[in-house]
Amino acid sequence: MSNHDKFLKRLMASQSDADINFDDLCSLLARLGFQVRTRGDHHIFIKDDIVEITNVQSANAKAKPYQVRQVRKLIRKYRLNEKNE
Repeated sequence: MSNHDKFLKRLMASQSDADINFDDLCSLLARLGFQVRTRGDHHIFIKDDIVEITNVQSANAKAKPYQVRQVRKLIRKYRLNEKNE
C-alpha cells in the first residue's frame, strides 16, 4: 500500500481531523485531479466535473479540521476514492 493510499485511508477513517498535515492534504487533492490556485494563505482547489470549490488553509502546518471534513465529504459525495483505486 502506497503512502498516498495510507493517507487517504486515514483521512476517510475520520479519526484525527486536527492532525492532518496540510501538505499531505494538498498533495492528495492534486493527485485526485484538482487544480490549485493560491491567494495568500488560501489554496483553492477546483475540478471540472465537481461543482464545489474547495478552500484549504494551513494552521501551523496542519489543515484546519473543518476543512478536512469538507474534503472528506467531497471525496465521499463524488466517490473520488473509488475512481483512483
